[in-house]
Amino acid sequence: METACRTAPMDPPLPDDRAQGIALAFKALSDPNRVKLMHRIASSGEGGVCVCDLTSPLGISQPSVSYHLRVLRDAGLVDRRQEGTFAFYSARAGAVADLSPLLGAASAVA
Repeated sequence: METACRTAPMDPPLPDDRAQGIALAFKALSDPNRVKLMHRIASSGEGGVCVCDLTSPLGISQPSVSYHLRVLRDAGLVDRRQEGTFAFYSARAGAVADLSPLLGAASAVA
């Protein structure tokens, strides 16, 4: 005798535009240097972190840092604020939170 399939309740499917945005964020985070940068920025607090404070601790040249920050900004993960000649980056509100349900689901399966 065959029993009926009983899948546990789950969230509704993601809309295509939201899935595209999340995929872009994961693509941006597929590089270890960008993961390191994102970690530093996300832990920097509300004021953000100056680009000049990212190069030395991570051992990445300034042009490389600028390139990786642009990728993170284009993916919607960080915001940039200019103060004179200095640029400050902060984690975009809600950007990391959008990824956490997926990361939590992945760790529950592993």
